Amino acid sequence: MAINGISSTDSVMALRNAILQKNAALRDVAATPGSGGVDGVQGGGATGGASSDFTSALKGALEQVNGLQNEAGEAASAFERGETTDIAAVMLAKQKASVGFEATLQVRNKLLSAYKDIMSMPV
Repeated sequence: MAINGISSTDSVMALRNAILQKNAALRDVAATPGSGGVDGVQGGGATGGASSDFTSALKGALEQVNGLQNEAGEAASAFERGETTDIAAVMLAKQKASVGFEATLQVRNKLLSAYKDIMSMPV
């Protein structure tokens, strides 16, 4: 199926190439001496910067999962209205949202478990 003269295979390959280029750029930045390691956080004790990094990372992940769920809902609605006939794209969007939600749920469960363990420690 061609969309505006571009086949779906070409668009997938272009997306794949873009991902590979970004991955290579991130690897180069992580390998640069003095960059602070792979996650960009320099060594040291527990600081306010590390907790804000965690908070911003968690917030970003939640926003990304929310975006995936919104995209899946919009794709399903467009399919139901007959605006698109690409069921594979709709199912792919649904699966991305489902995997993202399941991963978020597992992270939440691990955080709650760690919190309970910390709270049950004797002082």
